[in-house]
Amino acid sequence: MDVNSHRCLLVSDFNAGPLAGYLRNDAESPVVEVVEAPYGAVESALLPEHAAWQQAPDCAVVWTRPQAVSAAFATLCQGEQVEVQRLEEDVQRFAALLAAASRRLRALLVPLWTVPALVRGLGVGDLKQGGVAWALLHMNAQLVRCAEEEPQLFALEAQHWGAAARGHAFDPKLWYMGKIAFANPVFRDAVHEIKAALRALDGRSKKLVVLDLDETLWGGIVGEVGWRGLRLGGHDHVGEAHADFQRALKALAQRGVLLALASRNEEDVALEAIDTHPEMVLRRDDFAAWRIHWGDKAESVAALVQELNIGLQDVVFIDDSAAERARVRSALPEVLVPEWPADPTRYVEALAALRCFDTVSLSREDSERTQLYAVERRRRQSQAKVSSLQQWLQSLELQVDAVRLSADHSGRAAQLLNKTNQMNLRTRRLGEAELLEWAAGPGREFWIFRVADRFGEAGLTGLLGLEKESETVCVSDFVLSCRVMGRQVEEAILHFATQRGWQMGGQSLVAQYAATEKNKPCLDLFARLFPEPNGHSFGWDLAQLFPLPPHVQLQI
Repeated sequence: MDVNSHRCLLVSDFNAGPLAGYLRNDAESPVVEVVEAPYGAVESALLPEHAAWQQAPDCAVVWTRPQAVSAAFATLCQGEQVEVQRLEEDVQRFAALLAAASRRLRALLVPLWTVPALVRGLGVGDLKQGGVAWALLHMNAQLVRCAEEEPQLFALEAQHWGAAARGHAFDPKLWYMGKIAFANPVFRDAVHEIKAALRALDGRSKKLVVLDLDETLWGGIVGEVGWRGLRLGGHDHVGEAHADFQRALKALAQRGVLLALASRNEEDVALEAIDTHPEMVLRRDDFAAWRIHWGDKAESVAALVQELNIGLQDVVFIDDSAAERARVRSALPEVLVPEWPADPTRYVEALAALRCFDTVSLSREDSERTQLYAVERRRRQSQAKVSSLQQWLQSLELQVDAVRLSADHSGRAAQLLNKTNQMNLRTRRLGEAELLEWAAGPGREFWIFRVADRFGEAGLTGLLGLEKESETVCVSDFVLSCRVMGRQVEEAILHFATQRGWQMGGQSLVAQYAATEKNKPCLDLFARLFPEPNGHSFGWDLAQLFPLPPHVQLQI
């Protein structure tokens, strides 16, 4: 299927027709083709011999009600007492079915169990053992623990879906007439969450937030009132709202989302406010880059994207000015430009509603990404001080470490494989478990590369997959983060590939390029470095090694 589409198996114990309809017709990416299993037969639908699996879904949503999964929970809802062990056994049996099904998919999404608000159970005592609410929390916690053990199994928090329905998430009439377990607002929210999850799995979460300053990160115009006159923090409700908005952005940065500035201001005045104001949560090193001048903001956003070497489709632009939003939206249609509330007390709420920053997992590199870009800024400044590229490269003291893939870093490796578009030979998309399984196959090796220099670590930034076929060693994956492109790390990895290819018993190394919209830089690299390319196929005689750049120290 197309990388921007999914075939999704929908399994439920209720009539989920409205959900299927919303999934098919929702305009948000990705496109979802729905395969509906007949409702009410959940366990049989999860077995591999069920007819629905013949349509080769790549993902699934399994949405059930707790009383349908657990006979013990149904008994509890009827006012009878049940042993906790019975609840646990029901969840374990269901989780085992989910786990087995998840191994046949890229992702299996399971909304956590909820009950209608009209189920009060014991009232004040319902969150003590023996209550319905206590049992529901216990069962959900157990299901989440089971999901942690399966890389392709993901639990979704469904408690707040349909909040706009104002307590009417469950409509008894819909249930009695059509066995529809939820009102339409619940299904609409579910679609947004499911699609956000699929975008995260595809590595298409947004990577950069470009922000205005005046009336966005703080209240007031710094050029007019000075940094002391800004409304930020303190006991002013507007100032508190701006400070909380900065905290929400800081939390995103801790997850690996980059922050940048595009502001119409005098740069020295704006940076003084950032550096000096005591209530600033975000400081200069929290921003990967900035353009602070009186020029066009669309040009500023384009320049930031070029500097940070990411795509326009990876960017969110936030500005309090409707005119500036319209300008960027018109000039750069790939950039996400959300409408923004006029009231700063709604900023945190508006940011949370975007649903475009979801991630499957967090790695050390995610939490350090902003710092890595700050280091990169100092690295570029050092380049300006030397007379030649080779002299600058020699000054970096570049070290590349090659490490065989293991479960210790498979999460970050899968993340890099799925998110990298430009320097990606074949643009394969594999989940963490799929990657480990592939690497363990006969005649295969999968290596990760960490890069560091005198300025600091760039982290896990390269991947290499090799597979021996007779006397040929094929490059299944060649992936490099844009952060380290242009320092001849590419050549160091190719040197290593020829070295390993020879040690694996190969006579030649072959790399087959698979074109996408964004990976032409990889084609240009291989066309430049390999002799006599044959279209999109590149070969190297392993009688000799690809030369290692002299300024690179390679360690295995």
